[in-house]
Amino acid sequence: MYPAGELVDETISTLVPLLAEGDIIVEGGNSYYKDDIRRARMLKTKGIHYIDAGVSGGIWGLKVGYCTMIGGDEADFKYIEPLLKTLAPTDGYLYCGTTGAGHFVKMIHNGIEYGMMEAYGEGFELLKASPYGENLKFDKVAHLWNQGSVVRSWLLELLESAFEKDPELSEIKGYVDDSGEGRWTVQQAVELGVSAPVIALSLFKRFQSRQDDLFSDKVLSALRKEFGGHAVVKKDE
Repeated sequence: MYPAGELVDETISTLVPLLAEGDIIVEGGNSYYKDDIRRARMLKTKGIHYIDAGVSGGIWGLKVGYCTMIGGDEADFKYIEPLLKTLAPTDGYLYCGTTGAGHFVKMIHNGIEYGMMEAYGEGFELLKASPYGENLKFDKVAHLWNQGSVVRSWLLELLESAFEKDPELSEIKGYVDDSGEGRWTVQQAVELGVSAPVIALSLFKRFQSRQDDLFSDKVLSALRKEFGGHAVVKKDE
């Protein structure tokens, strides 16, 4: 379980001389599914088997188990199934298909996660900006919505916990990183010709969170001044 990319390839290269024919490598990180296909083909020439396992559960998986999505040869899946069953909660693992399928399903899972997080963020932003925002306890709202509402989720549980610790999130900077899965999901949507505007926008919002005083916003402000004589805010104001 390493960060996706070169480090995984380097680790596999280190392992190969130590392995025997028939051994199985399980890639439990968040690799791009096309990399899985390439690696599996390379390892097959050496008689080594490869399984891609997309794992979800975060730091809480240690307590409640890891939801796992598996791709590769079905016989290899059955061989390691006792391990998966031990690590996962009840019904918490699934054989998704041939090589790459596990990480593909995990990639889409993370794309959905991007969209859900963005929706929660925008919702609470609206609550905070509203005439009622000063009196609302956001941890109480998050808790309420988890009591049978249609937007209940584990993410809301985590958000409730975050608001309990820091009601205004004043200790956190609004800088949101991404580790690749959202980008790959949007890229896949383009390749397949599938409309995924929510996931795409949530990815672009993460990009925006890392920039101050966006040039694109300056362009908008300049245009409003030019065509309508609207006031602009100067840098020193």
